[in-house]
Amino acid sequence: MFQTFDSAGDPAVGKPRVALLRQWLAANGLDGFIVPRADEHQGEYVADRSARLKWLTGFSGSAGVAIVLRDRAFVFVDGRYTLQVRHEVDLNIFSIESLVDNPPAAWLKDNVGKGARLGFDPWLHTISELKALQASADKTGAVLVPLDKNPIDIIWKDQPEAPAAPVELHPIGFAGELAKDKLARLATAIAKDGATHAVLTDPSSIAWAFNIRGGDVPHTPLALGFAILAADGSHQLFMDRRKFSRQVAAYLTQLAEPHEPGEFEAAIVALAKGGAKIALDPVLAADRLRILVEDNGGTVVAAADPARIPRATKNQAEINGSRAAHRRDGAAVAKLLCWLERQKPGSLDEITVVTKLEEARRQTGEETQMPLRDISFDTISGAGPNGAIMHYRVSRATSRKLQAGELFLLDSGGQYQDGTTDITRTVPIGQPTEEMRERFTLVLKGMIGISTLRFPAGTRGSEIDAVARMALWKHGCDFAHGTGHGVGSYLAVHEGPQRIARTGTEKLLEGMMLSNEPGYYKEGSYGIRIENLILVTPAEEVEGGDIAMHGFETLTLAPIDKQLVRTDLLTRDELHWLDTYHARVLAEIGPMLDGETLAWLEKATAPLPHDAKI
Repeated sequence: MFQTFDSAGDPAVGKPRVALLRQWLAANGLDGFIVPRADEHQGEYVADRSARLKWLTGFSGSAGVAIVLRDRAFVFVDGRYTLQVRHEVDLNIFSIESLVDNPPAAWLKDNVGKGARLGFDPWLHTISELKALQASADKTGAVLVPLDKNPIDIIWKDQPEAPAAPVELHPIGFAGELAKDKLARLATAIAKDGATHAVLTDPSSIAWAFNIRGGDVPHTPLALGFAILAADGSHQLFMDRRKFSRQVAAYLTQLAEPHEPGEFEAAIVALAKGGAKIALDPVLAADRLRILVEDNGGTVVAAADPARIPRATKNQAEINGSRAAHRRDGAAVAKLLCWLERQKPGSLDEITVVTKLEEARRQTGEETQMPLRDISFDTISGAGPNGAIMHYRVSRATSRKLQAGELFLLDSGGQYQDGTTDITRTVPIGQPTEEMRERFTLVLKGMIGISTLRFPAGTRGSEIDAVARMALWKHGCDFAHGTGHGVGSYLAVHEGPQRIARTGTEKLLEGMMLSNEPGYYKEGSYGIRIENLILVTPAEEVEGGDIAMHGFETLTLAPIDKQLVRTDLLTRDELHWLDTYHARVLAEIGPMLDGETLAWLEKATAPLPHDAKI
């Protein structure tokens, strides 16, 4: 099993560990310390060694910050985790704050007074984050103190070792472009930005640029490390060489000069002292790098990671791979849904379903000679009220039975060498209520709205996010997460910079993959989410129109539960989309199924009665 079901977070850890941290702060003349949920690479997943926020507080979510003062402590989370955090942290120790409405930079103004000394680890905060924090501290007269050693690492006596999983080569048939050609493109981009060098701190960018994959963090095939790329092509790679086989070492040596991670800071200092102009991405690069460059006479060039957009705009090999991965993944999900429908209400729990789904993915991968390499994230398997916890992580302590009259939300994905998948389906256990069917159909209308959208070049995710919410808004409902995130190619399932959200400022370009996942969550009762992955298609002329328009190709292939659809709330066009989608699902994954599962799929994808009024 790729997924474990240990308790996600233990609120009992907070009191003794906060006490230890406060002792250290007092002994070192500090009034507080900031603990982000981050490592030196600012990725969504962190190695066990870097799970400092969870160790200190018990909170296990993928985004958050703790601030511990002498007499108070706070945990900041976004809307995805407002329910989860209250189960995982000791509320007698920590107060809960909004990471969106009152982030640490804003919070500082009202909570940290003049002269207060607040410590931070400059490796765990980006340049942009520190700039905002410093601006707030300047207004209140507080002092931000960069620390050479993270106090959590000092008091965490059994802290795990740094990971050293083997690095593997990503074949050209899946990558679609040689690493030497990618690196040449990046060198040109660095020079265009007016820099002599650029630092890659995001392991996804390193994986993409060098056509390598690894296993240093859960569920994302990354090898942790850093790279310094040069406009003149003299690149350096900083990665633990214990991860390299002879073949990998020989390959990488042709592309860059290899170094151990411990040599990274010295290399930055040497370049800075030589007058280098070093490009750092303000939203990705640690503030420690800015300090090293500026304190040693170098120049920081604020520029986006040069690999981010090339990585996000998939080439034809990556697109073809994703289509193939989604066919296999859809067949596995269909097997699971067919099996689930045959079980009696109350006979299964959430963990059983997760285990069965992973088994289906493994089996389908073996049958098609494309093995499941990992799941792409911990499966969200939420029955009844657990489905209302947007990023719920099932554990042995929380697993519920799937009871009659409830909804069951299943959000999962697979990592295959040719593609990364992410799909959510919500199904009724027994007979759903009319409210459930109405809310489900409103969510479906939003998902179809995005699926069928046409939009001009230059459109940003923030400009289309409302399309997914319009039907819900008309009924006084909404959901507290973005509509869609970027998706990597056998890389991170949550990939930037593209997203469909109020904060989605990146232009949506041809070849970008995103999720399309509106939802609705009724606290203490049920959750609904319907998610497909989509691909931005080339701009095409519209008959009778003036300008070419992009659209979306739907990649995910699995039935949407028709028992929950109220056809009277759908327009004729929406019903046509659903019927056409289901016909495509049957045509593309039907040949991979047989017997009882194929019969189930034929029924699940049959056209709906057309009760639409419009």
